[in-house]
Amino acid sequence: MQLRLPTSVSEARECLAEGAIPVGGATLVWAAWLRDGFPALAVSLRKVPEATAVGDGVLGGAVLLGQVDDRVPEVLRLAAKGVGTGAVRRAATVGGNIAGSSLRDLLPAAMVLDARADVLTADGVDEVELAEVVAKSPLLLALRWREPVAGAYAKVPDPAGGEVPSIVAAALDTEGVLRVAVREGYAVSGGSVGADGDGVEELFTGELSGVSEGLRELVREQVARVTEM
Repeated sequence: MQLRLPTSVSEARECLAEGAIPVGGATLVWAAWLRDGFPALAVSLRKVPEATAVGDGVLGGAVLLGQVDDRVPEVLRLAAKGVGTGAVRRAATVGGNIAGSSLRDLLPAAMVLDARADVLTADGVDEVELAEVVAKSPLLLALRWREPVAGAYAKVPDPAGGEVPSIVAAALDTEGVLRVAVREGYAVSGGSVGADGDGVEELFTGELSGVSEGLRELVREQVARVTEM
């Protein structure tokens, strides 16, 4: 396998045009490559400045989870800190977690920040909604958001003994919108209410109607944390 390490977006586009397979830490694809064979050409964005940016409302897709620090909102930092083991976080990338993983631990945090994604194709860079990232798993160049007023994040084991921990994230933006996102099993859902959080019960009959009764109390707790900050 030949690995290309472009140093600019234009060089990365050329690699994609040549059919290069995007790869970050390869934590999600290594086993499959060992089984099925390695691609002839791969490309990593770890030397592209736009993909390695951290801070000022931006988090690059090639940033390692272990590099996500207090330059980003706490809700996003806690999400990255809670992924796997230290060894995994030293290899896995933001882009791989959100665009390539079935778990997408960072997705609820990104949702409550009302983040948008810059995705890279052979034709250029497009800004898309997170829903498109989930649906199409593109090459994530960066996440962008506006700094929140407050945020909260919790990750807890499935009380039923399942292998996928549940996640609840909440954040209040500067316009008085409180966003809540939940991962239960592999399903991620989210919605928004007013800054006082009083509308959260209505979310349980709407956008968060699929959330179990056991997890709803945790949603209420995280909403209360944000509204009391």
